[in-house]
Amino acid sequence: MSHKVVIPIGPYHPLQEEPEFFRLYVEGEKVVDIDIVIGYVHRGIEQLSETKHFDQVAFLVERICGICSTSHPFAYVNAIDDLTKVEVPQRALYIRTIIAELERIHSHLLWLGLAGHFIGYNTVWMWSWKYREPVLDIFELISGNRNHYAMMKPGGVRRDIKEEDIPRIKKCVDDLVPILNMFKGAVMDDPVIQARTKGVGVLTKQQAIAYSAVGPTARASGVKIDVRKDHPYGAYNFLDWNIITQEDGDVFAKLIVRVLEMYESIKIIRQCLDKMPKGPIDANLKDIPEGEGIGHIEAPRGECFHYIRSDGTNRPIRHKIRAPSYMNVASNKVSAVGGTISDAAITLAAVDPCYCCTERVAVFNKGSDKKILNGWDLIKLSQEKTEKLRKEIFNK
Repeated sequence: MSHKVVIPIGPYHPLQEEPEFFRLYVEGEKVVDIDIVIGYVHRGIEQLSETKHFDQVAFLVERICGICSTSHPFAYVNAIDDLTKVEVPQRALYIRTIIAELERIHSHLLWLGLAGHFIGYNTVWMWSWKYREPVLDIFELISGNRNHYAMMKPGGVRRDIKEEDIPRIKKCVDDLVPILNMFKGAVMDDPVIQARTKGVGVLTKQQAIAYSAVGPTARASGVKIDVRKDHPYGAYNFLDWNIITQEDGDVFAKLIVRVLEMYESIKIIRQCLDKMPKGPIDANLKDIPEGEGIGHIEAPRGECFHYIRSDGTNRPIRHKIRAPSYMNVASNKVSAVGGTISDAAITLAAVDPCYCCTERVAVFNKGSDKKILNGWDLIKLSQEKTEKLRKEIFNK
């Protein structure tokens, strides 16, 4: 008779840079079921947005994710552009695209390094993070910051790319090509990487569709979706590039998709720098009319979606956000099951999860369907619980 053992991963665990709780049910070494518990790092971004001026919201949503800190403001300004029907200057569209693709490269390199670390291949970790540094240097050159670049603005961008900086940016992306060739060679030829990732954490095409997976998680399972092609924004409609897909749906396929996507990002950046027209970078929006707008973009992890509603004042009355990890984390319910305990760690990490951008909390009375706690109530409860624990600890 088999006996199930529960192995917890999280909410605080060396594997995870943010708190999340995965309860593994195992028989021997085999994972037979998994429970996914979210809700540890809710920060009330949607509620906070309703207290900010439309221009301030761009800075707020930039803090949703530290790694992909231009993804949410890009989706947000697309929503405002949709609401206002403003004509964004062409040069601003190209600059937005350059920033987004530089971020895709640095995000994929960061994930590649972490993936190496999770399987005990720390050489890959050191390589990835070393070669990610020049990309962050370019962000600092353009915006003054290595993260949280504050480039996106409703109707345009906040900073131009100087003509004298373009050669340095081109050199940076050109220098990445031999680095990516090295990584591609290591991935394709190294028996250790293949042994730890091939056939591990498989998400079939049917499962990816059923769980509404997005981004590299879906494309690695053969689902050819990408907001940049399906619903073009920025300058993507003017550029030549390809959607990268794989068919196997395992961790190896997700790795390959991200490596090959970086080549496409380099191709996109080069074209943007060559084709970017001269001219203004800001439509100088003054007022936001009454109405609603949607904006979605292809973040490094997949589709990032923002909805904005305005009543004609200077603040949104509703701001709905859906991050890609919110869709992808649930797919672990099938991809992690059937593998071993040792494979579970890299399987959970393969979707490149961001938990802070996933969280949202609302407390309702099930009988009346009426909201019974607001954000301030939750803060008060947390403070009271903290004070209670403090007294219990120090009075012992």
